[in-house]
Amino acid sequence: MDPLRRPLIAGNWKMNAGGSDGCDLAIAVARATTDFADADVIVAPPFTAIAAVTNELYNKKSDVAVAAQNLHWEESGAFTGEVSAAMLRVAGATWAIIGHSERRQLFHETDDAVAKKIAAANAAGLKPIVCVGETLSEREAGETLAVVERQVQAAIVELGRAGGEGVIAYEPVWAIGTGKVASPEDAQAVHAAIRQVLADANAELALTTRILYGGSVKANNAEGLFGQRDIDGALVGGAALEVEGFAKIVEIAAKLARQGKTG
Repeated sequence: MDPLRRPLIAGNWKMNAGGSDGCDLAIAVARATTDFADADVIVAPPFTAIAAVTNELYNKKSDVAVAAQNLHWEESGAFTGEVSAAMLRVAGATWAIIGHSERRQLFHETDDAVAKKIAAANAAGLKPIVCVGETLSEREAGETLAVVERQVQAAIVELGRAGGEGVIAYEPVWAIGTGKVASPEDAQAVHAAIRQVLADANAELALTTRILYGGSVKANNAEGLFGQRDIDGALVGGAALEVEGFAKIVEIAAKLARQGKTG
């Protein structure tokens, strides 16, 4: 974890906690992480809870930010069941997860669609968290870096337009929800490759863009991951629904950030 980049821990709730339970979870997260000021914290509830969660966090004067889990690239129109970036911004979200592996795998989102969504997020003032990662078959075929570099290249123009406020999340598909996790060294190798792709396009973008790791991140493996130079935090899935464990991940990130600043 480079001390120049502030660590970020984002909790993706997926299709869970979409009502009053989402408000309860958000407030519990805010309370449990309030002392860890050296790390940024985001929660990503379902669409149905974004406005209520944002309101609760605002009323409690919490620094926890809110992300949407997805969006449509059009501003409005006949797209039944979709939600625009502008609508999410009005609801209170300030971030958006884009291109999550479940969107790519289950809903067949392409690199082109991801780029359009980043552009829409930028236009609406939402900061994008752009997800990239390889499947198990791609990893076994030795294609990890080629796949990830292709996905980053497809997003790089719009990430540049985010002015350093965008985030990349490397999430190997084979590690999501499986309990498997890339070794810290393997994760670092991919993160370093991602940063090099950014550097080849724009040196400043490479220095300022935070790159998160996602894939069965828990308190018991977070320190090894966050100890790597190019891993700037985590996109947390299942563990984000468990307040104590999620807060511990934030605590670890904040501790390492403090140590980096002082020594």
